[in-house]
Parts: sequence; structure tokens; C-alpha cells
Amino acid sequence: MLSTVLARHDGLGAAGRLPAVSRPGTAISPAELTALAALGGVTALAAAFLTRGLGIPGHNIIDVVFPMALGLALVPRRGAASVMGVSSFAAAGVLMLGGIRGIGLGAMTSLLATGVFLDVALRGARTGRAIYLRLTLAALAANLLAFAIRGGEKLLVDGPLAQPLAVWLPKAIITYPLCGLAAGLISAAVWFRVGGGEREAA
Repeated sequence: MLSTVLARHDGLGAAGRLPAVSRPGTAISPAELTALAALGGVTALAAAFLTRGLGIPGHNIIDVVFPMALGLALVPRRGAASVMGVSSFAAAGVLMLGGIRGIGLGAMTSLLATGVFLDVALRGARTGRAIYLRLTLAALAANLLAFAIRGGEKLLVDGPLAQPLAVWLPKAIITYPLCGLAAGLISAAVWFRVGGGEREAA
């Protein structure tokens, strides 16, 4: 079952800047699953603790996309990003339930949704250019979803210390899409070669 669902993604494997753990024609190994789960945990820790205080709504998407893109370069398999997304969501839940660190609803949405968006967007990518474009669009989509969730949360239940919706919204409606695009492009540029991969399938 895992060999079918998590089959090797040859486009990602060919375009990656790092030596891939996966090998063509092989089923996913315990080492690969461990790597994906570990990177999911790293993603949750980054989302929870890497607070840069930039005052830019939506900038935390880089904490999610960057390690997940690394995971796709190391373990280029279909469904790998979703495995990292589920692992990161579970790790974030442990942090919250243990009282170690709270994570906002928008950030939790990004953890789970980004992996799914990445897998869907990259499904037919065969060239480095296609990977750049689709990874960037997936990050944009994930941050737009986080924007919608965070905006709804502010509208309904924001506390007295949070930035009011009327102040947050004019900035967020611009910065969330821009941050999503930047996070996807930066992550693609660091972990993948724009000229790598196979020729895009027609």
C-alpha cells in the first residue's frame, strides 16, 4: 500500500539540490518515513518558536514551507508532504496539550494544509521550472487559507490583546499573499534546481 501511495516522484528526485534518500523503483523505507516524521516535527517547532517579531501578518508561512520543501528534496515521493503535514500537526498538538507552547489557529491550518497543497500542486511536475511554479502556488494557497481562518477567528473570538480586525485586515490582505509567494519561491530556490528534472509531461 505504501509503495503505491508513496511512490517515488522522479521530477522532484531529479531536480533536488541534495542527494535523495529515495531510490528509483523502491518502496519507501523506514528511514524515509522517519525522516519525513522528523521534518514534520521540526516544522511544528519552527512554527511554534521561531518568532521574528516582524509585524508582518502571514510571514510565518516560511517556517512551514521551507522544511517541507527540504523533506521533498530528501524524500521525493508522492504524498511525502502530506506525511510531514500530519506529523507537524500532531507535534503541534502535543506542544499545546503539554502546555509547552500555544500555536494560533492560522498556523495550525498551515501545518496541516500546506502538505496537502504541496502534494496536489507538485503531482504533475517534471521540470525544475514546473516545481518552482507549483511549489510557489501551493505556498500561496496555504497562506490564503490561513488568512481566511485567521480572519474568521479575529472576527469571532479574538481576545482584547490581539490586533483588532479593522487594523489587521488592510495589511493582512496584502502581506499574506506576498508572504506565501515569497516563502514558496525561496524554498524552491534553496532546495531545487530550476534547470533540473525531466521534461514536463504533456
